[in-house]
Amino acid sequence: MQLKLSKPICFFDLETTGVNVASDRIVEISVLKVYPNGNKESHTWRVNPTVPIPRGASDIHGITDDMVADEPTFKELAPKVHALMKESDLAGYNSNRFDIPLLAEELLRADVDFDLKKALAVDVQTIFHKKEKRTLEAAYKFYCDKTLENAHSAEADTIATYEVLLAQLDKYEDLQKDVPWLSQFSAHKNFADFAGFIGFTKEKKEIFMFGKHKGQLVEDVLEKEPGYFGWLLNADFPLYTKKILTRVKLRKLNNKF
Repeated sequence: MQLKLSKPICFFDLETTGVNVASDRIVEISVLKVYPNGNKESHTWRVNPTVPIPRGASDIHGITDDMVADEPTFKELAPKVHALMKESDLAGYNSNRFDIPLLAEELLRADVDFDLKKALAVDVQTIFHKKEKRTLEAAYKFYCDKTLENAHSAEADTIATYEVLLAQLDKYEDLQKDVPWLSQFSAHKNFADFAGFIGFTKEKKEIFMFGKHKGQLVEDVLEKEPGYFGWLLNADFPLYTKKILTRVKLRKLNNKF
C-alpha cells in the first residue's frame, strides 16, 4: 500500500529530556523522508541537549549524559534538519501534541525561522486512537503483527510509525490515502499555536484558550491591556506561542496605519 503524495512527507520521532515543550530538549531525532515516487531516505542523530538528562528520561529511552557528551548540539544540527524537512509534510506518533511543538521550539532556539504550520501533519496516534485506542507497541502488533523491538529508540519508533500508517490504510477502507485528508482526520482542535494556548473563532480570529481572557480575541486583549502582552512574553510559554502573539500584535499595529 502506497501513500498518495504530492510532495515528500517526513515521519519523525524525538527522544527528549522530558515532556515540557517549552523547556525540554532533544537528545535524539530520527527522520524517515518518503518521496512521491516511493523512494525513502533515513537519518538519525544523537544530540547533546546542553542540559543534564534526568534519570527518569534516561530510564525510558536509554540515553545518558555520557552518551551524548561528544555529540553535536541541536543548534549545530539545525541546518541539516531544516534542509531535510523543509517543504515536506510531517507525520509521527503523538506528533501534533508533542514532537512538532518541541521541534518548533528547538528550531527557534537555533535561530531557524521554520514555520511548521505550512506543512500538513498526520498524527498516526490519533488515527489509531480513533480506531483502536492503544499504544504504539500495541498498534505495531495489531496492524503489522510484529513485536516492536527497541521501543523508545527514535529510529525504531519512526520506522514502526510509518509501517503502522501503511497497515492502517490497508485495514480501513474509509481512510483516504492522501496526506491532506489524513492530516484533517488525525488533527485535534485547530490551534494557532502548537501548544493549544491560542485557538480560532469560526471567523479564523485568534482567541485565548486559557486564563482570565479565555474565549476573548487576542488582538482586543492585547490592545486593552498592553501589560498583559509583556507578561506573556516573559512568562514560561513556548517560543512558538510567543511568536504567534507577536504576529497578532504587529498585525494589529499595521492595520492602524
